[in-house]
Amino acid sequence: MSPTTPDPRPPESVTGFDPAFLPGAPCAVPEPDAARSIRSLDYTHFTVLLDAARKLAAVTAVNIDGSALLDLARGDDWHLDGRVPAAEQTGPEVYARNALDRGHLVRRRDPVWGPDAAAARANTDTFAYTNAAPQAAEFNQSKELWNGVEDHVLAYAETKGLRLSVFTGPVFDETDRLYRGTRIPTRFFKVAAWADTGRGRLATAGFLLDQSPQLGGIDLSTVQPEQPAADAVPPLGPFRTFQVPVADIEHLTGLAMPQLVTADVYLAPLAAAGRRWVELSSPGQIRL
Repeated sequence: MSPTTPDPRPPESVTGFDPAFLPGAPCAVPEPDAARSIRSLDYTHFTVLLDAARKLAAVTAVNIDGSALLDLARGDDWHLDGRVPAAEQTGPEVYARNALDRGHLVRRRDPVWGPDAAAARANTDTFAYTNAAPQAAEFNQSKELWNGVEDHVLAYAETKGLRLSVFTGPVFDETDRLYRGTRIPTRFFKVAAWADTGRGRLATAGFLLDQSPQLGGIDLSTVQPEQPAADAVPPLGPFRTFQVPVADIEHLTGLAMPQLVTADVYLAPLAAAGRRWVELSSPGQIRL
């Protein structure tokens, strides 16, 4: 699929995020403020709420069926979504000739489950630019730990044959640096949700990746000689990953997620310990 080709699939083949996916524990997609220009885009097993002004997803929502995951070849067919104007998407020009990666928000493997055809569609769908956000190509152990959080969540679902719903997105801030027409987020969030069948209720856990410049400058630009200095990639700091109360994610993002906040299983033990954020240094610290 070329970068400007509209989605050729019939609408009935695209299921989007299902809020009733978790058995006995429905949960809705976090809701942006009504004043924002949001485009709701359904893909196979996931949905992207695209913020047209920021040209990035405000939040993504994916259903994961741990009992039906398939291991498909990655591919690399990044493409614009023809359902929305290219001017509302952060496209290939932002990632050219620099040290920025197209970071998946919905992880490539997460929606790849079910019948072969659906899994293959989901695999391709994750390479839409609407599902990407600029992230530094070079990263330290903490970035690997963020990947470790994602691996841990997926392995948790797969080994236990569980269903999960996962919500991911940038934390937009007015101080985010402008680069080639896109403001580069320095923080990202993730909320995992599952059905606590023993208690008959929804359960959630929240995580935050912080790569803000205040943590220490790392010049990640690899600017070519023909590029002006003003086009340099904004400096990003070292990555740190935290497990945090879902209520703090709601506050930071401005996304309404009352069901996810109420179901937070991590807040009570954290509050009992007199803390709110815990910096993660190993996957063994992750609480699910």
